[in-house]
Amino acid sequence: MPTSNTPEEAVADPAALLRDMVRIRCVEEELADLYRDEQEMRTPVHFSVGQEAAAVGVCAALREDDLVYTGHRSHAAYLAKGGDLPAMVAELYGKETGCARGRGGSVHLTDRAAGFAGSAAILGEMISVATGAAWALRRQGSRQVVVTFFGDGAAEEGVFHESLNFAAVHRAPVVYVCENNAYSISSPIAARQPADGSVTARARAFGITAERVDGNDVAAVHAAARRAVAACRAGQGPAFLELDTYRWREHVGPGHDTGVDRPREEVESWLERCPVRRAADALRPGAPDVEERLAAWDEEFRDETRLAVAAAKAAPFPAVDRLTDGAYGSPVHAS
Repeated sequence: MPTSNTPEEAVADPAALLRDMVRIRCVEEELADLYRDEQEMRTPVHFSVGQEAAAVGVCAALREDDLVYTGHRSHAAYLAKGGDLPAMVAELYGKETGCARGRGGSVHLTDRAAGFAGSAAILGEMISVATGAAWALRRQGSRQVVVTFFGDGAAEEGVFHESLNFAAVHRAPVVYVCENNAYSISSPIAARQPADGSVTARARAFGITAERVDGNDVAAVHAAARRAVAACRAGQGPAFLELDTYRWREHVGPGHDTGVDRPREEVESWLERCPVRRAADALRPGAPDVEERLAAWDEEFRDETRLAVAAAKAAPFPAVDRLTDGAYGSPVHAS
């Protein structure tokens, strides 16, 4: 269970932020290798290796009852918000013990107990869902805040503009988090946007407070997220964060970048800006044992993942006659 979910008045421990990033990195690397080698997870997977600081820095600024929605690249935010790891792994294997009972796969995660409200594969879909949830909470007088993660490609969808406009008009307590990894599948921003285009500028056009942050600096992300969340909780309306980051793996699937879709020099420059390594370097002056901690965490979290995989493999698949449980018009049988 992540250790860095804190009230908005507290600043997360830098060591806890680093630990949460290492956990996500280990989980995803273990799952990617198994996905490639065993071919037993029959679901598309979109890994966040290289982008861990975004999810960890933002979710560390939230309360347990705050809500998070994401698009298809969902594992990191799910885990950073406190989502159940065995349930996530079982979902990737399509098992009844999965967080969506084996019906949704990697792109449809949910853990309501942790405040991870859901993810979806349709580009930009959860931007509007999160906006509606935030509006409902405001009308109920709740002080909960809603966060929605999405990529730079989703920021080009019409629903992005409609949602931001609605949230601004109704002062909905939603933090829009654009994880700008510079690509929509294999299409770079330069091929899709004018040279002077800016996602942050588009958000500001709706009168929304917007900030662009180094998305591979977990401390900077956390500080910006705390400001955004505090403003939302105080009734100041929506906030927007654009986090510049970079995925190390292919858009969908377990593979490493081969230099075909993106320039090799570009990839290598971002590898040098590893969010885990940068956080460890920042911690080192006050924690000379940081390398020992990293090694211990690496072993701990890889073992944790392997145990979750073993449990998932031993779990049953959904019964064929109950595959429609939970669909509209279908009864949900007791487990």
